[in-house]
Amino acid sequence: MAHDLIIRGGTVVDGTGGPPRTADVVIDGDHIVAVGRADASARREIDADGLVVTPGFVYIHTHLDAQLAWDPIGSSACWHGVTSVVLGNCGVTFAPVAPGGRQALAEMMESVEDIPAASILQGLSWNWESYGDYLDELDGLPKGLNVGGMVGHCAVRLAAMGERGMDETPSGADDIATMVRMVDEALAAGALGFSTSRTLLHHVPDGRNVPGTFAAPDELLAFADVLRARGGIFEAAPAYLRFEGGSGDPAADEVAMYGDISRAGDCDVSIALTQVDSIPDLHTRVLTAVEAENAKGARIRPQTTSRQVGVLLGLTGHTPFDQLDAWRGMADLPLAGRVARLSDPTWRAVLLAQAEEAVASGRINWSGVFPLPDSPVSHDFEPSDSVAAIAGQRGVTVAEAFVDLACEMGGRRVFNWPILNQDLDQVLGMLSRDYVTLGLADAGAHATQIMDASQPTFFLTHWVRDCGAFTLEEAVRRLTSDTADLFGVAGRGRLEAGAFADVNLIDMDGLALGYPEMVADFPGGASRWIQAAAGYQHTVVNGEVFMESGEHTGVLAGQMIRL
Repeated sequence: MAHDLIIRGGTVVDGTGGPPRTADVVIDGDHIVAVGRADASARREIDADGLVVTPGFVYIHTHLDAQLAWDPIGSSACWHGVTSVVLGNCGVTFAPVAPGGRQALAEMMESVEDIPAASILQGLSWNWESYGDYLDELDGLPKGLNVGGMVGHCAVRLAAMGERGMDETPSGADDIATMVRMVDEALAAGALGFSTSRTLLHHVPDGRNVPGTFAAPDELLAFADVLRARGGIFEAAPAYLRFEGGSGDPAADEVAMYGDISRAGDCDVSIALTQVDSIPDLHTRVLTAVEAENAKGARIRPQTTSRQVGVLLGLTGHTPFDQLDAWRGMADLPLAGRVARLSDPTWRAVLLAQAEEAVASGRINWSGVFPLPDSPVSHDFEPSDSVAAIAGQRGVTVAEAFVDLACEMGGRRVFNWPILNQDLDQVLGMLSRDYVTLGLADAGAHATQIMDASQPTFFLTHWVRDCGAFTLEEAVRRLTSDTADLFGVAGRGRLEAGAFADVNLIDMDGLALGYPEMVADFPGGASRWIQAAAGYQHTVVNGEVFMESGEHTGVLAGQMIRL
């Protein structure tokens, strides 16, 4: 009998870290049945000669929780070789939800992750209360990607405690017992783990921190007991700088708490980690503390991005001057109209005068803002590439340089303002530690601010192909089996007989980042950044060809991932 699909003659990089080899990948239904030489025939065959054949990428840090309801392909992640995603990061989820609580959860997601509450309320059915019901709802949605999720502390606390869940006062024994039951129910229903937010950066609309930010260690350790019984991961957006402990180093004290949780729960703990110029030794202190805790039996896995986390600016999105009177008057103009106004001598003088005053305020260090090149798209910036440096080279003010650059490419020029992981040498230092995972790409989040869903493509182009910092087989392992195993995504992340047939066929020489674009395709016409890629010739999900050369085939074969 003919097989369903054979991918012939590609360079197979199987996700285990083993060396590349020329082989065929044989697929029946949604599973791989063989990797080797195939003499049989298939209903469809794809010639992969000259292409790299990898497992589909497993993306552990997304906020696609709402978007998948109206965007079943999960863009922009789908354009970058991603076949499986994890929802429910940072404690922010849509379940469990108490009666009347959907507005609060939608507004919290907007406040924390810049996903419009109106789009969330309009785009979701809200046909659930428990987290298990929510997973069932996701299961029934058509989707191009495989989807799993963690239950979030914010939703659990609100459902269990109501307004008291927002307080900084500790929860009581009855509160903890109620929350534990909810988390237990979620894990029993297939949640991949539990997530929480402790960072002071995450707020609800009235300015208070999200529920769980100030939860005492005994509350978090109670969830560790459930993880020990049920399995699953503990994920956190950490505090680091505000944690009160006993060593005198807040970073080490907080990591010690995660060590206690890992040992108590016999579980992996995934914590966000970035380098930041304003506290240059923070990430190294965290890494030292992680190594100390892991030496004592903990399993703490920091996750970071492969490049800068940067705010995108430009005429197609937001500029630093949008709240100024003359600039605000351009808000309703089409892009061509904005470019025309900035080019008109009379208007230009007014707009520049206001921009000059804003620049003088010093709110932005323009030596750290960079026009994003388009041929090729690159995030490897030198000091001489900044707006401030270009202004000096041209003998104009910073405001003039920004305006002139912004009007290039028909007004489509985008600027990158890195706010985290600014130093790529330090990023490489973090990634070079084998216990650090690739995460924090935040697909679906910060819709009008950042676009980091392209992380796999940047990792493979910049760090692997262009810099040679990682071998191809190690890079693919980091994007596939490493993340899949950590989050309990069973049967995915490897090309081997018996595994689910999630496969990428990649032209490594042609692999390239697309240029970020602003589109208005969320419910209600809300906007977001998107970014495509070139070089992914085919992406297969559960044995079906999902994407071809960046275009959706119409197939939606994604499945639910349950622990």
